[in-house]
Amino acid sequence: MASYNPLAKILDENKLTGPNYLDWKMNLKPVLRAAKVYYVLTTEEPNLPGPDVPQTDHDRKSKWLEDNKMAKCHILSSMSNVLQQQHIGMAAASDIMLNSKEMFGEQHCTVSLLAIRDLISTKMIEGTPVRDHVLKMIGVGMALEIGCERRELES
Repeated sequence: MASYNPLAKILDENKLTGPNYLDWKMNLKPVLRAAKVYYVLTTEEPNLPGPDVPQTDHDRKSKWLEDNKMAKCHILSSMSNVLQQQHIGMAAASDIMLNSKEMFGEQHCTVSLLAIRDLISTKMIEGTPVRDHVLKMIGVGMALEIGCERRELES
């Protein structure tokens, strides 16, 4: 009997393809937290300074390395095949996330800038109903609001 893992289902249904970066990241974070491996994205690999390092430091490094492998598996399995191939050789899960952010994470800025430009430059055309202008301005405002919300979600 096949087991059902709701976390795997979340990642299967929300694979990173590029334009969906923010949604993908929003779905990936709770999965990594539930697997107790999210910390590898925010902490550096422990280094062992010398040969006389206590066993606890060796254990901490071993745990970090295992958790990094698990995080990489979750991240890579939630990407399209093309993106998997681009990231598979990266050693740290945090490097994969940083590269993904560099590739796709700035899209919300473009949406916000375009919405601000439209907000500033849109003028009501003489002879058209006020209703049409108001609806257009509401749409521009919503685009700006979405850009701001996504920026908050990314952090």
